[in-house]
Amino acid sequence: MQSVYLETTVIGNIAGPVHPDLGIAVRQSVTRRWWDTAPDRYELFVSALVIDECNGGDPTAAAERLVVIAGLPLLKGGDDSKTLADLLLHGRAVPQTEPRDATHIAIAAVNGIELLATWNFKHILNPATQHLIDSICRDAGYEPATICTPEQLLEAFDDT
Repeated sequence: MQSVYLETTVIGNIAGPVHPDLGIAVRQSVTRRWWDTAPDRYELFVSALVIDECNGGDPTAAAERLVVIAGLPLLKGGDDSKTLADLLLHGRAVPQTEPRDATHIAIAAVNGIELLATWNFKHILNPATQHLIDSICRDAGYEPATICTPEQLLEAFDDT
């Protein structure tokens, strides 16, 4: 069973009402279809950072997000993750203004997670910076997680 680190944008698309914007609603629908079978297909993980981010904003929405991830194992952050996140920021793989995004990538790599599921195309799943993320992780001695969307994971198993 492959391991998947769930970045916060995935949780946000599972919890809450369907968004009025059609594009976002489609993303929610796809994510929820993937989520229906994800626990049977993957080892799912979150981190304290995911919990912290899920806990933000509207209290009702935060409570719904926390219910989604309740009981999932927590990956450790620690000094190694902080060091790798700093390398990702200084190497311009992730903008200096986005240390949390660098930390998500670092936590997955340091913990040997195979897949990082996200909907963050700007700073995490960005084709223009993916090679930098991979290179910096490997230079630091870590195999980077394959960064992908829930839709890609859903399609990978949809063989009907």
